[in-house]
Amino acid sequence: MKNRNVPIYAAAIVSLLAWGAERMILPADGGEARTAMARAAAIMDKSLSALMACGESRGLAIDGTADPNRTGIIGVEHSPVTTTLGNLEAKRTTANPAWAALLVRLLDEAGVGEGDPVAVSASSSFPGLIVATLSAAEAIGARPLVIASLGASQWGANRHGFGWLEMEDCLRAEGLLHHPPVAVSLGGDGDTGLDLSEEGRALLLAKMEAAGIPRIAEPDLALNVEARIAAFERAAGGKTIKAFVNIGGNWANIGTDASVLELKPGLTRARISYQPGRNGVIQAMSARGVPVIHLLNIRGLCRRYGLPWDPVPMPKPGISVNRRIFGEKKPLFFLVSVGYFMILILLGVACRRLILAPP
Repeated sequence: MKNRNVPIYAAAIVSLLAWGAERMILPADGGEARTAMARAAAIMDKSLSALMACGESRGLAIDGTADPNRTGIIGVEHSPVTTTLGNLEAKRTTANPAWAALLVRLLDEAGVGEGDPVAVSASSSFPGLIVATLSAAEAIGARPLVIASLGASQWGANRHGFGWLEMEDCLRAEGLLHHPPVAVSLGGDGDTGLDLSEEGRALLLAKMEAAGIPRIAEPDLALNVEARIAAFERAAGGKTIKAFVNIGGNWANIGTDASVLELKPGLTRARISYQPGRNGVIQAMSARGVPVIHLLNIRGLCRRYGLPWDPVPMPKPGISVNRRIFGEKKPLFFLVSVGYFMILILLGVACRRLILAPP
């Protein structure tokens, strides 16, 4: 006598196997990870509110056209400290607190844990990404070692009297920032502000001197890279740097070789060769075996990790930060899914034949 329940049992077993395979293929989404991601998004949201209030207290009005979500960190089109052209939609996109949650995911995948040093080389062109990275580090207890270049592209931290150093002062005053930069540079062409006006260079140099932060001013690319890595290592105090985060397109970070354009946005663990005088800190860190988190191609990052492009209104913190949003689905996931549904179809056909077959 035929057992007509065999296909049902088989479907249950296949479903369990497929579920197990999916859990192994996709990133884990445990409660601890979700908690840290939500905490990072909340810290960034609070930081944005503090920056908006701080800017307004300094008499800086928010342009509702350029910054419809009133994040407070969208700069202006032109100013003395503006270096290059910038994409307004990209700057608005990175003012989303969900980026802080994403940074938690990327740092976790890079192997960063509590107390670990993370090297961060940041252009003031993307203050939203700087805040996101610092918020993520705060949420997981990591120690960010920041080198900030102060020149900024359009719509970045380029408002007179409210560049990144002023933003940092505001966050420190509110108790939201605990790790000041280990060094600063002018940024821009040659990392020495060659594309800035004389007024712009003078303004930034005065800010650096007043802040008393060590300055990197090496016009030779290879020597600049060496100086940055040395600054990171001194700040790490002998501990291993667990990840390198690049924010923006600083000359010293990306170098002059066009091959950097082929670098996938987001987390890269594979080692990249380093050619002094052509490559930047990204390649130098990767060649040392340090995982690289590359935050420049904002649209590419949105596609890879499922973040919204230029959202209006801004999504509220606390949205689901599970693996479907932040976990990159690998090709093997789709192969398993296709195989699973094909087997279910075959089992369904077998079940139908057993039911219709005469006893």
